Amino acid sequence: MDVVFATKFLGALFAIMNPFITLPLFLALTAQKTVAEQRSLAVAIIGYTAVMCVVIALAGSHIIGFFGVSLDAFRVAGGAVLIGIAMSMLNGQPITSHERATQEKSANTAAAVAEGTDDNPAFYPLTFPMIIGPGTITTLIIYSAQARHSARMLSFGVVLLAVLAALFVVLYFAASIGRLLSTKMRVIMARIMGIILASIAIEMLFAGIRALLPGLAH
Repeated sequence: MDVVFATKFLGALFAIMNPFITLPLFLALTAQKTVAEQRSLAVAIIGYTAVMCVVIALAGSHIIGFFGVSLDAFRVAGGAVLIGIAMSMLNGQPITSHERATQEKSANTAAAVAEGTDDNPAFYPLTFPMIIGPGTITTLIIYSAQARHSARMLSFGVVLLAVLAALFVVLYFAASIGRLLSTKMRVIMARIMGIILASIAIEMLFAGIRALLPGLAH
C-alpha cells in the first residue's frame, strides 16, 4: 500500500462523506419510520453509494476527457469547490451543493403526493446529492486518476471500503448513535473535518495551478 496516498485520500474522502454530518439529515428524514425501516434504508443508501463511487472512479476521468477538460484544470476547479465546502463546514453553514434546493424539495413532495407514493429518500436526497455530491465526485475522480499502479490501486480500494463501512455502521445504528451524539460533538467534528478538507483542497488547487502554469514553480 501507498501509505501517504492512502492517508491523503482517507482525509479528503472521510471529510466530504463524513457519516456524522449525514446522520442528522438521515434522522430527520426518517423520523416517522421504525428502526427496522431506517436500517432497510441504510442498506439501500450504501448500495447506491457504492455503485456510484465505483462508476465515478472508473469512468470519471474518461467523462471529463470527453469534454476536453484536462485533469489539472479539473483539479483546480475541484479544489475551489472543496474549499467552498470546507468554509461552509468551518462556519457552521449548510453545504448547499450537497442539499436539495427549496424548489426541488417542493417538487419532489408534490410528485410523491400526486402519484400516491411515499417520498423515499434513500437515493434522493440522501445518496445524491447529500453523500455523492460535487465534492465527493471531485475527490473520487482526482484520486482515482492518481492510482496508476498496484500499490495506489490497493490503497484506493481499501480507503473507499473503509469509508463506506463507517458510513454503513453510522446509518444502520443511527437511532442509537443519534441519542449518544450531542449537538456540540457534531459541531466539533464538522469543524475538524472542515479544516482537514480545506488543507487538502488548497494543496489540490495549487498542484493543479503549478501543472497548468509551470513557470510559477521557478
